[in-house]
Amino acid sequence: MANDTAAITACYPIGTPGQPWGDAEKAEWLARQRKQRSYADEVLSAIDRLRARLDVTQYGKLDYPPDSYPLFAMKSRGWDDGLPIMLVTGGVHGYETSGVHGALQFAERHADAWAGRANMVIVPCVSPWGYERIHRWDPYALDPNRNFIAHGPAPESAALMRFVAPFRERVVMHIDLHETTDTDESEFRPALAARDGKPFEPGTIPDGFYLCGDSANPQPEFQQAIIAAVAEVTHIAPADPDGTIIGSPVVAPGVIEYPVVKWGLCAGITAARWRTTTEVYPDSPRATPEQCNAAQAAAACAAVDYALAHA
Repeated sequence: MANDTAAITACYPIGTPGQPWGDAEKAEWLARQRKQRSYADEVLSAIDRLRARLDVTQYGKLDYPPDSYPLFAMKSRGWDDGLPIMLVTGGVHGYETSGVHGALQFAERHADAWAGRANMVIVPCVSPWGYERIHRWDPYALDPNRNFIAHGPAPESAALMRFVAPFRERVVMHIDLHETTDTDESEFRPALAARDGKPFEPGTIPDGFYLCGDSANPQPEFQQAIIAAVAEVTHIAPADPDGTIIGSPVVAPGVIEYPVVKWGLCAGITAARWRTTTEVYPDSPRATPEQCNAAQAAAACAAVDYALAHA
C-alpha cells in the first residue's frame, strides 16, 4: 500500500512525495499561475457602481509585483454606532466565484433593506490575487482561510483582521461566503497534500449548498433559518452514506461544524454570536451561476433577518 500512496502523492507535478515544499517548490508553483480574469473589471467596477448608495472604504492594499490590489469594504450610509453590525465577507478563497459575486449582489439588491435597523459591512473580495488566478491560495502558497490568526503570515487575512479590529466586539452576525468545487478534489486538495508532504486521500464533493457552523457556538436555529431560505433558491447537499459532508458529521440537514477560531477561519474573526460559512456547489448540473449568486445573497439576507429578530 505504501507504493500506492506514493503514486497518489506523486500525481501532483510539484515536489517530492513525503517531503514538504521548500522555497524552490513554492517558486515553481507560483511560476505556473496565470491571470484568468480581471479584479478591476469584474469586482472594482461593481463596487464603483455602488458608491452612490454605500460608503466605500479602502482598508488595505496587496503588493504582489508586478501587480497591486486595493482592498475595499462597503458600509451602510448613515452609520449609527447604536445599531448592531452585520458583516458579510466573500472571496476569502479567490477562486470561489459566487462568494465574490454573491456578496456584490447582496450589496446591490439588499444592503439598504435594513436602513435604520443595522449597520452593514460588506467585504466582497478578500483575496483578489486568487480571484484573478482562480486559485485557493495566495502567492505564498498559503490558504488565507487557515490564517486568520494573530501575526499570521497571509497578507489578505491580516488586512481584514486589522480592518475589523475596531468594531469586532460589536458585530452580532458574520456570514462568510464560500464554494466547494470539483477542483477542490482535482487540484487544491492534491496541491495541499503535496505542499505539506502528506499523502493525498481522495474524498467526495457534495452536490448542493451546505453550511459550516461554529462547533464552539453552533446556534442551530440560526443555521436552519439560512438553510430554509436557500432551499427556495437551490438544492441543499445531502449527507454521504456515512452521515458526513466532506468528512464532517452532519449535525442537521445541510449543516456541519468546524472549530472556526482554532482553525483560523474567517468566520472566527469577530465576537459575533451568529456566524457561519456558506458552501455553494457551482459545478452541479442542477445549479446555474445565477442561482449560486442568488443562494449566497439569500443566505446573507436570512442571516441578517434572524440576527435582528433575535438580538
